[in-house]
Amino acid sequence: MPLAALLVLAAPLAACTGVDRITTAKIEIADTRVQHPIELKQGRANLDVIPLVHGGEIDPRTEAQLRQFAGDYRDRGTGDIAIALPQGGAGATAANQAMPSIRKALIAGGARGYIVVSHYPIANPALASPARLSFSTIVAQTRSRCGQWPSDLASGSTVEGWDNKAYWNFGCSTQQMMAAQTSEPRDLLGPAADSPIDSNMRGRGVVAVRSGKDPGTTWMTQNSNIGGIGN
Repeated sequence: MPLAALLVLAAPLAACTGVDRITTAKIEIADTRVQHPIELKQGRANLDVIPLVHGGEIDPRTEAQLRQFAGDYRDRGTGDIAIALPQGGAGATAANQAMPSIRKALIAGGARGYIVVSHYPIANPALASPARLSFSTIVAQTRSRCGQWPSDLASGSTVEGWDNKAYWNFGCSTQQMMAAQTSEPRDLLGPAADSPIDSNMRGRGVVAVRSGKDPGTTWMTQNSNIGGIGN
């Protein structure tokens, strides 16, 4: 083949060795757990109560709240229990009168530790001012703050927002709600240890299988006429 013909055939092939027109890019995953991660921090559990004192005792609602608060402190609290009472006004008088019952309810709820009492000023004595209790514990919080809009979702003058990506605030409120509703923040790191097995239940099942019986449990329920209850 003549040299000129070889050069003509090589010319189209040389064009294929130029710049690659196929571009690749990393696909971003819209994962709210990455965008708004939940973190465990050292914080404080808080409870505000407005006790109503009758005959030297607080009302049942406040007592139940204090007992539950003491149980939470027993399970996951550290240090002392801080109680801040309002200073000035009718709320301060009621809070001081309720202090013996507050201590009593905390002890009944299982709280064991020191109680540190302080006072805080109130701006308007006419308003109801609560007694504020708190203790140190591990809390779950999101790193980011919801309600921030760094970019326009409906930009008309630019192509910003046309890339079909999740907007920055997407999933933030869900993550914050999950963090606030988590009773034991450490469960987000891993499950708790398994409880011991029920040896009696296991033994009953083994004996039933060896006897050729069904190891299942049969629950006997008796339905009652709802219209006849109380008669």
